Amino acid sequence: MDDGVGSARELTHDEVELIAHARRIVDAHGDGDQDGRHTMGAAVRSADGSVYGGINLYHFTGGPCAELVALGHARASGARELTTIVAVGDGGRGPVGPCGRDRQVLLDHHPGIRVLLPTPEGVRSVVVEDLMPYGARWTPDEGMSSPHAEGEAT
Repeated sequence: MDDGVGSARELTHDEVELIAHARRIVDAHGDGDQDGRHTMGAAVRSADGSVYGGINLYHFTGGPCAELVALGHARASGARELTTIVAVGDGGRGPVGPCGRDRQVLLDHHPGIRVLLPTPEGVRSVVVEDLMPYGARWTPDEGMSSPHAEGEAT
């Protein structure tokens, strides 16, 4: 199996359960596609196995994505080390990959986190860095830094 992504692998039992948790959130609290709204539910697992959920807050200006709400829920609950995240769409949609903003937040705050998303081979678990192969990380101390900047000609 070649997903074209080095870290892509089949899901573990815990990852399947994380998808089910996100599904329960969106099924119970989604907007039901009212007025064209599409709701996403998300779930994130911490290193100690705790699970935190979130749901997007639809707004025409963009509102927060479900993944960011789940990350905030985990942080507000004291979880700092997160291992896995997934977002699931309403209306029976399965896992959906994170948008660019969410990928950048994950890369900056949780490098190494596994993201569950659809691939041509089915839903797989992928390390966030593989979703951002030339991504630049931001830190408060160093600002933006490129992982490929060392040794490059200017």
